[in-house]
Amino acid sequence: MPFVSPSHLLLICVAAIWGFAFVAQSAGMEYLGPHSFNAARFMLGALSLLPLWFLMTKKRLPQGKTLLFGGLAAGTVMFGGFSFQQIGLQYTTAGNAGFITSMYIVMVPVAGILLGQSTNIQTWSGVILAVLGLYSLSIGPDLTIGYGDLLELIGALFWTAHVIIIGWLSRKVDAIGLSISQFLVAALWATIAAILYETPVLVDFQAAWLPLLYAGVASSGIACTLQIIGQRKIQPSITALILSTEAIFAVLGGWLLLDETFGSKELLGCSLMLAGMLVSQWPSRKSRAAMVQS
Repeated sequence: MPFVSPSHLLLICVAAIWGFAFVAQSAGMEYLGPHSFNAARFMLGALSLLPLWFLMTKKRLPQGKTLLFGGLAAGTVMFGGFSFQQIGLQYTTAGNAGFITSMYIVMVPVAGILLGQSTNIQTWSGVILAVLGLYSLSIGPDLTIGYGDLLELIGALFWTAHVIIIGWLSRKVDAIGLSISQFLVAALWATIAAILYETPVLVDFQAAWLPLLYAGVASSGIACTLQIIGQRKIQPSITALILSTEAIFAVLGGWLLLDETFGSKELLGCSLMLAGMLVSQWPSRKSRAAMVQS
């Protein structure tokens, strides 16, 4: 297998789409509240996946109660993750949100320990680097964390739970069916929250059509499809490694499109967090050898 294959390039595209989605989410809240924005993007995400679901009729796994309850669980956790992420974007930059959200990459192995899974020194080294990076990026001189960054960190805990739930369900139910189910559940929760806490009107959704289209269709339907195609021939550790660059694209998007700037302290934090993500997911010599043989 060549070092950079079409599958690698597809996953890089996925990371770029997800990274720039933080810009779209931030821009969308100029017109909509966080729950209203999320409700619309979730519905667009579900609708954008329907064509793929119909095309993959012959490859679907049997459906049943597992899909129903799995979609309910995954969608509820997704609603929590996106809610904290979206609300946090009102108080922090797209770049900060991207890097802190990506902390789930190092949180997942740590959570695995609580589930009886083993880990290694490589993972712990990545965790230490990521925590040091988070401290440099978000902790002030009085040892307090910014409100927006704290919300993004809580959101990362939800994404950690989401990855674990999806990892368990992915072997039992149809992937596209699960994605559509969780989007619909998350849309329901977000709609209820929007009705309770916000006053969305049609003209606001019309004004935010471009960010909604990007976040709902490109970041959900298109990116999900590309991820499914791309990771078929790529090992999970390599997939996670490539997708972790989402944080870099979030910073790049914030700089190019939102005029966000980073000082030396913030850049150091981003660098340490990225190093932690890479170290924790970098394939071992044994897995690299297996990849070459494939």
